[in-house]
Amino acid sequence: MRIDPVAVVFEFLSAREDLGDYVTGDLVGREPDETTIYLEHAGGYRAIRARMDRADITYQVYAVNRSVAAELAYTVREALLEELPGRTVGKALVLDAAEGISPRYVPDSTSREHTYQGEVTLFITDS
Repeated sequence: MRIDPVAVVFEFLSAREDLGDYVTGDLVGREPDETTIYLEHAGGYRAIRARMDRADITYQVYAVNRSVAAELAYTVREALLEELPGRTVGKALVLDAAEGISPRYVPDSTSREHTYQGEVTLFITDS
């Protein structure tokens, strides 16, 4: 399979009215006061040869207010765990999702912005 799991999550979250404006795959050009949901591929492996990948995706939510960062992080978590499984996104079918790490508070060491980070594991195959 040649499916980029970050692209799958990006497309899924970007389509949501409540999250779409904040989602990014990189932090290039981002200003410290911008609310941002940053997605990153954290690992994974081929679960079934040529059939299914397991992808670990980390999400980081940056916001000026801690409560906003927390609310968005838990919204992302819910969307990925409750809504994404069973959906076709682009060329991927998301078979299931599991939580790797629930959102936790980790202030950004450089900007000191409020940041919540979490991780989900996706099981994806070609649609």
